[in-house]
Amino acid sequence: MATRPSSDRLRETLFNVLAPRIAGVRFFDLYAGSGAVGIEALSRGAAHVTFVERAPAALKALRTNLDQLEITEGIRIYAGSVVPFLRKPRTGLAGLDAGFSIVFLDPPYDAAEEYAAALALLGGASASLLAEGAVAIAEHRRKDQLAERYGCLERTRLLEQGDAALSFYAARTG
Repeated sequence: MATRPSSDRLRETLFNVLAPRIAGVRFFDLYAGSGAVGIEALSRGAAHVTFVERAPAALKALRTNLDQLEITEGIRIYAGSVVPFLRKPRTGLAGLDAGFSIVFLDPPYDAAEEYAAALALLGGASASLLAEGAVAIAEHRRKDQLAERYGCLERTRLLEQGDAALSFYAARTG
């Protein structure tokens, strides 16, 4: 019950917005849960998805979903919490390449501190993971407002749907 999947409608909205830029990209699915968003990215042409999830039940569901869909290439799974993961020096993350063009994060709604911590790291100390022109998207409660800026990440769009919202951040350099 701790896993709250993105609604089909919200996921469709997300990928309608991302459609022009998803082919061939490296996609980072943080707080991946069952992996539905990352798997959808693969189905729409992403070249690679890295999933990060800590909850054992969610990891089991993610692996089961990948197995059932026979997805064995173009993926990497890291079992652990997102914020400590992002704090690790890149040398401590063997096999993790930089160059993520799209980052999606969907922490548990009740873990408000996770949004600020993860976005601050992505816009700061871990910005080297992002490709030029990268976009980070946070799914959150509509009533919970995220900051306009986290380091080099600047909000460019807010889409609200039902009780949920998607905040889109562009990586700005210079």
